[in-house]
Amino acid sequence: MSEQYPVKSPEAREQSARDLATLVYLIQAISLFTALPFFIGLIINYVKGDDVRGTLAESHFRWQIRTFWFSILWFVVGWLTVWIFVGFVILGISWIWVIYRVIRGWLVLADGRPAY
Repeated sequence: MSEQYPVKSPEAREQSARDLATLVYLIQAISLFTALPFFIGLIINYVKGDDVRGTLAESHFRWQIRTFWFSILWFVVGWLTVWIFVGFVILGISWIWVIYRVIRGWLVLADGRPAY
């Protein structure tokens, strides 16, 4: 006998997707002070990506994934150039950029709009 899972209503599916996106924004905000949660948020984005497909949160997941990968890129560039002191500027600007992305994304999600 196979067990069937209850099908979520469109409203419940949408709310669940928005809750996941909100959780990842929270994780990204925490990661501004310690890097490990940033990776946890990315894992959630990739693992739950199919669950949010077709919802408002889909664009937010894409926004969050891009925030992660671009911040990693600029972190690496910053550390590679830190010996010529321009790296400190790159790291600082990158950190501010992540703050902007988290706040903007979270506010737009709270307004019920897509990230883009």
